[in-house]
Amino acid sequence: MAAYSLAALLLLTSGLGSVRCLDTNNNNDNDNNNNGVPAEPPNPAGPKAAEPPAREAPPAAAGASPPRRAPGWRLADEEVCRDDLSRLCPKHTWSNNLAVLECLQDRRQETEIATECNHLLWNYKLNLTVDVKLESVALDVCRSSLSEIKECNEEERGRGLLVSCLVDHRGNISEYQCSQYITKMTGIIFSDYRLICGFMDRCRDDINALHCGSVSVGHKDVHSQGEVISCLEKALVREAEQQDRAHPIREECKKAILRVAELSSDDFHLDRHLYFSCRDDRERFCQNMQAGEGKVYKCLFNHKFEEAMSEKCRDALTTRQKLISQDYRVSYSLAKACKLDLRKQRCSLDASLPRAREARLSYLLLCLEAAVHRGRPVSGECQGEMLDYRRMLMEDFSLSPEIVLHCRGEIEAHCSGLHRKGRTLHCLMRAGRGERSGTVDSLCQSALQALVQAADPGADYRIDRALNEACESVIQTACKHIRSGDPMILSCLVEHLYTEKMAEDCEHRLLELQYFISRDWKLDPLLYRKCQGDAARLCHTHGWNDTSDLMPPGAVFSCLYRHAYRTEEQGRRVPTSSLTKHSLSRDCKMEVQRILHQRALDVKLDPELQKRCMTDLGKWCSDKTDTGQELECLQDHLEDLVSSCRDVVGNLTELESEDIQIEALLIRACEPVIQAHCHDVADNQVDTGDLMECLVQNKHQKEMNEKCSVGVTHFQLVQMKDFRFSYKFKMACKEDVLRLCPNIKKKVDVVLCLSSAVRNDTLQEAREQRVSLKCRKQLRVEELEMSEDIRLEPDLYDSCKSDISRLCSSVAFGNAQMIECLKEQKKLLSVRCRQKIFRLQEEEMSDPELDYQLMRVCKQMIKRFCTEADTRNVLQCLKQNKNSELMDPKCKQMITKRQITQNTDYRLNPVLRKACHADIPKFCQAVLNQASEDSELEGQVVACLKLKYTDQISRLCAEEAAAQEQSGQVQECLKYNLLKIKQDTCKKEVLNMLKESKADIFVDPVLHTACALDLKHHCAAIPPGRGRQMSCLIEALQDKRIRLQPECKKRLQDRIEMWSYAAKVAPAEGFLDLVLQVMASPSKNYMILVLALSVCMLFLVGLLCGRITKRVTRELKDRLQPLGRQKKSV
Repeated sequence: MAAYSLAALLLLTSGLGSVRCLDTNNNNDNDNNNNGVPAEPPNPAGPKAAEPPAREAPPAAAGASPPRRAPGWRLADEEVCRDDLSRLCPKHTWSNNLAVLECLQDRRQETEIATECNHLLWNYKLNLTVDVKLESVALDVCRSSLSEIKECNEEERGRGLLVSCLVDHRGNISEYQCSQYITKMTGIIFSDYRLICGFMDRCRDDINALHCGSVSVGHKDVHSQGEVISCLEKALVREAEQQDRAHPIREECKKAILRVAELSSDDFHLDRHLYFSCRDDRERFCQNMQAGEGKVYKCLFNHKFEEAMSEKCRDALTTRQKLISQDYRVSYSLAKACKLDLRKQRCSLDASLPRAREARLSYLLLCLEAAVHRGRPVSGECQGEMLDYRRMLMEDFSLSPEIVLHCRGEIEAHCSGLHRKGRTLHCLMRAGRGERSGTVDSLCQSALQALVQAADPGADYRIDRALNEACESVIQTACKHIRSGDPMILSCLVEHLYTEKMAEDCEHRLLELQYFISRDWKLDPLLYRKCQGDAARLCHTHGWNDTSDLMPPGAVFSCLYRHAYRTEEQGRRVPTSSLTKHSLSRDCKMEVQRILHQRALDVKLDPELQKRCMTDLGKWCSDKTDTGQELECLQDHLEDLVSSCRDVVGNLTELESEDIQIEALLIRACEPVIQAHCHDVADNQVDTGDLMECLVQNKHQKEMNEKCSVGVTHFQLVQMKDFRFSYKFKMACKEDVLRLCPNIKKKVDVVLCLSSAVRNDTLQEAREQRVSLKCRKQLRVEELEMSEDIRLEPDLYDSCKSDISRLCSSVAFGNAQMIECLKEQKKLLSVRCRQKIFRLQEEEMSDPELDYQLMRVCKQMIKRFCTEADTRNVLQCLKQNKNSELMDPKCKQMITKRQITQNTDYRLNPVLRKACHADIPKFCQAVLNQASEDSELEGQVVACLKLKYTDQISRLCAEEAAAQEQSGQVQECLKYNLLKIKQDTCKKEVLNMLKESKADIFVDPVLHTACALDLKHHCAAIPPGRGRQMSCLIEALQDKRIRLQPECKKRLQDRIEMWSYAAKVAPAEGFLDLVLQVMASPSKNYMILVLALSVCMLFLVGLLCGRITKRVTRELKDRLQPLGRQKKSV
């Protein structure tokens, strides 16, 4: 093939053939335009009225058939263009007609060129496009390319369609000269819409209807013809956004507009309006960017929101982007990069579907994203282009016609003035989350959801420019170990919500985006990748972008969640084979847990919860706006919620009890105590309630902070509402509850029901306990936890609320402090509260392990002195070791308090009660008759069962009978009747009480009450314990100068007598005790004499026995000697 210079190829001066032009139809439609005619005849002179009167058109411009030029003819030689040429074009270009043409036609619109020169240029370009010699030149310079491009090689020769086909396929041309030739021809053609074959025929009516400009040269300057196409493009965009319904563009013109945009997609010079609008911006931002392959377009797109970008260029770029969103082929780079991938993934156009749908950018992105998510190969070049255009969609909301159409009101109301860098979109997202007044229309919400799906920012956070800029510092600190662009970065950011590392602006942008991602499980790439197989198997889902799924996207995650935690159903165990069949894979379950952890951070990230609880959130929780408060509020008002919301909140709470790490905020707050005390259970991959149990047990450790303590206590309070909210208790006792307590739901009632069953079986000595062993063990744990905070026993708390506010308002909840305060103020309590406290004390005294304060304060002493003691005898063991030198003072003080409590009522002293079960009714029945049913309850039943054989009633202590709680009167009665008690065990317990009261006056409530004033006046400086205050009172009694209160004096004299009685009847506990008792006895001389006589008698008897045994031995020896001699002689 001969070599040609480009200028030589285009300097055509021969006669013109039949008129042909560039076809705007698709290749498949070329045959439909064989008879096309040019938009203008060869004579484009136009009406005379359009000509400047002072100047005449040159012959070349006015003739109907311009004369043939000599081979050496140049545009620079024409008189009509000489002035413009010398003014606007460099001199070295004058010898090349093509260079002159490019120089003059690329001038700014405001640069005036003589009308005659314009017409000359028009005719010259028209001659170039319609000359049949162009076809022969193309056949020569593009011979190799034609052999590769079958569509163009098959075009019929001589009809002017070959150049049109080559322009259409210029992206596939590899020959340099052919590429240059076609590129220059394209530039000539696109400089004026009238040179594009068929465009005028299809769009003439629309141009006139929309007032987009004149269709004749004389009415409008040639350089403004790009404005006509721009006008049509803007009208097409407005129609897509349904902003202009008065003049709908005809379908054939729509195709022509998009086709022109597509053909001009590789070189921004071909979009005349954009070229003139952005020439300065191109020099400013993309000076070194070579034209071709859409590179300048992309460069300008990337700088669209720069402050230095002119508004005129920004508008032109936005129009171009909107056309791309309607037809992806308007983007040269995207169409070229993804051409093969579209075929592989079957995303190409389907003749059976509307072209508008499949040509849309969103359709292409969804189809290719689906392939990426399914793990199918998509070229890196195509993915790079997809990333650019996904970012483009997120940056400018106006590129999505659905958002412009359906969110117009929301944008005007909430987001005016925020049109850059994705701010409007995030503003709409924020409104969609409900963070602004008013609600977002459902159509707008759907449009936002569709845009997020098309852009798929979950796969790469960088797509969301607003999020990327806001979170850059957080990513550099908290997520720097993750590769840039990895989907894990978004997950990492969510995990750092509400932490010190999180920036406020990043937090807002992240929650706005995550709100929409959480509503479609497919938008979380990590979840989709791990769970797509499980979702298809268990939830009957299909492709990533398939809309024919049996359940909506939001319901798929609920389906996965149910199968992730499917262990038991309605108390019946699921068969292992069925469980395996219907359970999730390990990787999928871990992803489901990750999503649950993230959703627990904010109610709005849980679509189902927000949907069903919207009304209740407004009704009960409108003032709960801080982090995590909304869910806590819903849990606090669980009984008040509507049924659908109550079910969702209940299910979530039940799930949290199984895996408390879902409560990410609580886990963060409790990190110190977890590391110090619970790290072994926290490291378990599967949490079965162990971590929460550990936190409860260590709630009062020094590492426990206020946030963690409040969170743990709140969860304990929520657990009281339903036994299912305690996972370990539910799993251990589920079958027992269904069998023994079938209609009970509240945990406190279930615990009471099961405890009653255990106690009754124990008292009746049943052969087999009705409550299973594993349930009894967990039941014990629950009882111990409930004893720590009065709020965990709702019945007691409700009964004492007014007393708490009146008497203990300054005391903090927890650590059993409130219960201890009420015990100390027992005499001032209301009747109902006093009854409840008395019952509680009765239970604690019968089972000291339930006495939280005693077990806490004396924990180390119990380990030291009572390791072998039964838990029900712990207090008795501590009392026995109370005066040990190793006893902790605080524990000793707590033991004294409990002794005082025991001595106020015999029912609070189980050892005494058991030892004296026969003697108490014998001597104190009158006191028992005064006790009401409310004050005794269970104690009456037990007493009745044990004392049913008693039929004799003693009146010895009738006058001491008191009311509900006898303040030690029963014990007082027993002391006075000490010598009449027959049972040794009861007598021993009464003696112990007397001994204890002698050591500490506080354990003798009757004496302490009587002598309180005298203690204050005469013994205030004497510390309690070791009998010091009692000795002080006795000395005061013996001192005639001191006058004690009459009641104190009487009681004190009685005690001295009782101690003397006790000394007489109390058994000696050891040899030393025996010696002391003998020496203290008035008959000690007599006892010593008897002892001496006894010893002497024993001595005499021993002496006598020794003499007798000695004589017998000698006689036997004498008898045996003769026998021995006889044996020897024999």
